[in-house]
This record gives sequence, C-alpha cells and structure tokens, in this order.
Amino acid sequence: MTTHVRVVGTGLIGTSLGIALCNNGFRVSLDDPSPTAVRLARDLGAGELASEDDAPDVVVVAAPPDVVSGVIVAALREWPHAVVTDVASVKESILREVLAAGVEASHYVGSHPMAGRERSGTAAARGDLFDGRAWVVVPHPDSTAEATDQVTRLATAVGSAVRVMPAHEHDEAVAAVSHVPQLAASIIAATLRELPESAVGLAGQGLRDVTRIAASDPRLWTQILAGNASAVRDVLHEVQGQVAAVVEALDGLVDAGGEGSLGTLSRVLEAGNLGHARIPGKHGAAPAAYELVSVVVPDEPGALARLLTNVGEAGINLEDLHIEHGLGQAVGIADIAVVPASVEPLHDALERLGWRVQD
Repeated sequence: MTTHVRVVGTGLIGTSLGIALCNNGFRVSLDDPSPTAVRLARDLGAGELASEDDAPDVVVVAAPPDVVSGVIVAALREWPHAVVTDVASVKESILREVLAAGVEASHYVGSHPMAGRERSGTAAARGDLFDGRAWVVVPHPDSTAEATDQVTRLATAVGSAVRVMPAHEHDEAVAAVSHVPQLAASIIAATLRELPESAVGLAGQGLRDVTRIAASDPRLWTQILAGNASAVRDVLHEVQGQVAAVVEALDGLVDAGGEGSLGTLSRVLEAGNLGHARIPGKHGAAPAAYELVSVVVPDEPGALARLLTNVGEAGINLEDLHIEHGLGQAVGIADIAVVPASVEPLHDALERLGWRVQD
C-alpha cells in the first residue's frame, strides 16, 4: 500500500520534500495556512491539496521554528495513529515543549535534513534538495522503533544519508557546523556595508565563499538561533577566545615589537587547516586532497559549457568547480578541483584544445 505523507508547511523544505516524495512513489497531501503557498506547491508537483477527513500515515511538520512544537502537538492529537516528525533545525527545545503538552508522543520522532538554499519560500523548492545530504533522525526515549524506522525510510527515499542521535547531541553539533558559521558569514558580510565601491570591487572567490550563506533569511535564522541559544553561545565563547588571541597578536605586531605574535597567528592558521581537513569529502567519504587547475574562460555564451565538455572528454572526474570573474575584464577564472594524479593530464589536454591554463 502506498504511504500517505501529509506535509504541513509548504515553504522551501516542505515543498522540496513533497516533490521528492512524489517522485519516489509516495502519496503526498499538502497543508499550509497560506492558500497561495499551498496551491503553488501543488502546481510544482509537491502533492495534492489536503482534506481534513483523509488520515495520513506520516505527518511531516515543516512550519517555522517558533510554531513547530504547537503544530506537532496538534498533529499528534488529530492523528493518533500516524507517525509525526518535523524538519526544524533545533530539536531539544521543541521536544521539551511537545512532552510538556502532555500528549501521547510515542509516535513522534524529530528529524532535521541538513539541506537548504540561500533562497527561501515555495518557489525556491527543488526535488533534488536532499540528494546526498545528511538527515538527522532524533528519536526520544519514548519513541517507538516503528516510528523511528518510518522517518528513516522517508529520509533515505529522498536520497539522504541518515544519522541517528539524541536531541541535545544534535543541537550541540549543528551549533558548531551550521549555526555559528551562519553568524560568522553574516558578521563578515556586514563589514562590507560601509566599504567604498573601489574596495568591494576587489572581492574575489574567497570572500564569496565565506559570505555566501549571509544571504539567508534573517527572520528564519533569528528563530533558529533563539531556539539553540545555549549551544550557539558555548561555541561562540570558544570563537571569541580565538579572536581575542589573534587581536592580541596583531596588537603586539603593531605596538610592541611582536615577540611571540607570529607564533600565535601561525598556530591559529594551522588549527584551521586541521579543522578544514576534517570536513567530509565527496559523498560523505573521508576528505580528499584535491588540487586546482585554473583555466581562463572568455565571458561569452557557451564558453563554460564547452570547458566542462572538454574536461569530460579528457576522461577527468571533476570534483568541484569555482568561477571567479576577472576585475574589469571580459574573462573569468575557472578553478577545477581534481585529484592530484589528474592535474597534469587535464592541464595538457586543455592546452591542446586551445584553453589558456594558468601555471
């Protein structure tokens, strides 16, 4: 029998999940306080409009973080035989509020897909949003094994890699790998507001990489940070100590001859190397040491597509790609990340085809 999933909340995550589940044989019904949002989600292929008398097998709550717990409680009361989960990025405070409501919660299992975009809203939805992404399943002590299995099945059906952990462990983890990086990107991007255009015009790919997520929805992130305030604060205290040490070292270089300052800066940068090396590589595997082949790409229609085609024809597996536009020039620089053994063959192949490869 086809599993019936009711998605409550048709923003980016809810609509993307509906599309992905429909594409994988699930029956999806859609519910949202906004008639426009729910009809748009339907038109995007995320499912059918929900009817009140049609009981689901699973309810996925994809509501804003500050109202999630209330929607979960209402779903548990309305459909006592359905498994209920949510996709909020904070788990412990939501679980605490659900249990405090006194509702039968054995069919509730929290979850969190580690997926998103800088754009929000229904129109930004994509059916492949969860492909290859981690999806944390967060049962509580009273969750049934059947409920946990059902949520796990949904996550794997849309291409995610499931991780199971308790709520407090989840919140501590995402504070470090998601919430504080969002704050850091926003803080750095905020320093650009008063810079003259001549300075901002010098920005390269490094600044774009560091500040990319600063374009995220501030209202959503205010709710997320408030919901995980304790764990985020603890990580920020550690960051604050690192920043204080760097400032002290720079003060020493400027004002006091700098004895010991270079060592402090070096240690911070080396620690950054070690931390970056721990970030999982392709498909969640152990990180690989990729090298870059930098190619000059003319700013003209089809040039990038031709380059990627030539890379494929050379039999090289492209691991990552960054494009940096040349300042005041009608060219860009494509940094193609490949395994070290592929650098020389790719360099030679592209040069033979007329590309200008930087040494």
